[in-house]
This record gives sequence, C-alpha cells and structure tokens, in this order.
Amino acid sequence: MVSEGRAVVRARDVSIHYRSNARPAEYVAVRGVTFEIRPGEILGLVGESGSGKSTLAVTIAGLARPSRPGSGIPRISGGALEVLGRSLRHSSHRIRDLTALRVGYLPQDGAERLNSDFTIAENVAEPIYRRDRRFNAREAADAVAYVIDAVRLPLTVMNRMPWELSSGQRQRVALARALILEPALLVADEPTRGVDVSVRHGVLEALRDLQRDREFSALVISSELSVVTTIASRLAVMQHGILIGLGAVDAVLDSPYEEYLKSLVATRVPRPRKAPIDQARPTIG
Repeated sequence: MVSEGRAVVRARDVSIHYRSNARPAEYVAVRGVTFEIRPGEILGLVGESGSGKSTLAVTIAGLARPSRPGSGIPRISGGALEVLGRSLRHSSHRIRDLTALRVGYLPQDGAERLNSDFTIAENVAEPIYRRDRRFNAREAADAVAYVIDAVRLPLTVMNRMPWELSSGQRQRVALARALILEPALLVADEPTRGVDVSVRHGVLEALRDLQRDREFSALVISSELSVVTTIASRLAVMQHGILIGLGAVDAVLDSPYEEYLKSLVATRVPRPRKAPIDQARPTIG
C-alpha cells in the first residue's frame, strides 16, 4: 500500500535512451522529464507520435532494463525514477516483476496481444497463473468474472475466443487482463487504439469507473487530447522527448505558448462540468 502523502510515481530529470544496430549512436527518447503521480490520481499524457510518451510508459511499467547494443530496449540514462517507492534507475525488471511492483500495463496493441488459442477467460486469468501456477481455479474464475463484469462485458464472453469479439470488446478484455491482479498503478498506453469512435466512450467510461471503485493511480497516454481529458484533471504534454506542459488541464491549455500546445487547444472540445474523478486518495493495498 502506498501512503497518502507519497507519490506513486516520482520522476526527477529522467532521461531514457535506446541503442540499436540501426543507430550507430544512442537515441535519446526522453530528455530530463520531471513529474509525479499522486495516490489515487489519473495523470493524462498526450503527445505526437515519436514524442517519447510510449518509451516513458514501458519504463514506468518496469519493462525497461539495461540494454545491449542491438537490443532496442530503453535504458534510463539520467535522473531518478521511482515507482511505488522502488528505484528503476539501476535495476533490471522483466514482465514477471510487474507483480512485485504492483503495476498493470495496457500496451498500445493490447487487444492484438490476446492469445488466439485461449478463451477470453484464459487470457484474462493468465497473469494470475504466471504469478502462481497452483492458484485455486475457482478463485481465479471468480476474479475473472468480476473484472469482466467491471469492464462492462457480458459474462458470456468468457468462453468465447478473441477473434469472435469486436475490437472494442477485445480492448476491454485487454484492460481486464491489465487489472486482474488489482495493481496500485495502471499504465494505459493508447487505451482506445483501434476502437471505433462510436464505442470509445464506453471503454473510457469503464476505465474511469474502475479507477473510482478500486482507487488505483493511473497514467493514461494518448495522441488524442479528448481521450486523456475525458478521465484526467491533470495533464502532461510531451514533444520531442521533453515536457512542454504539466498541470491542471485548464491551466495547461488556457495559455498555450508552444505551437504544439496551440494545435491541441484548437482541437479541444469543452468538457462537461462534473466532479473530477482523480482526487488524491489512499490506494487500496
């Protein structure tokens, strides 16, 4: 459990680079980024393709580790990054370590990553059995049913195959999978990618309601301003690997000074007046 006053994510002047055979020199994807995510908060991160936002996502999710030439894996090369009180600067993490970090990760292609040979229930339950192969099957089934219902899918989908579902339904399954272990932090990279415009609201609403009920913190990333402002009241804006805006949504967008910020403002749709759903609250352990 993260204490009420302690940041869930604390980045201080963080730089992240890649080294690969395709690039003779290191490629710096993130340059000197500083921000925090508070307990129970959703921070929205928006930026153009190539701005460094997805690199930041996989690093916070614990998937970045020291790289070898040609590996193409992001490496923290400067500054400090703490997730749930654990420094990621000099540690090596793999996917299985996400359980220890209590971080859920929804990648851009989460819907496409579902195992086509597994039923929906088996796909959602897989992280449980990756953590503990002897986990009680009845308890796992109950947990899967709960989270499937929470993402607003009928329980009848549990015995269906991924290819039988629509893109929007598969994306909700990927979200359920990311949340099955009840993480303290969710990193959702482009949660509406590949989802028809007509059903995007449903995906975001399910995510918003789950965050409200379970009180986890979240970093929600998108190239579309409307996606992040739907569920977050604080906004971070990246361009060319740096933060060019950070703060309350209105504060960031009401006085744009960068050209990219001005272009975001031009696409902005006024948000309905409602109580913010990401008030800082203790995360349930």
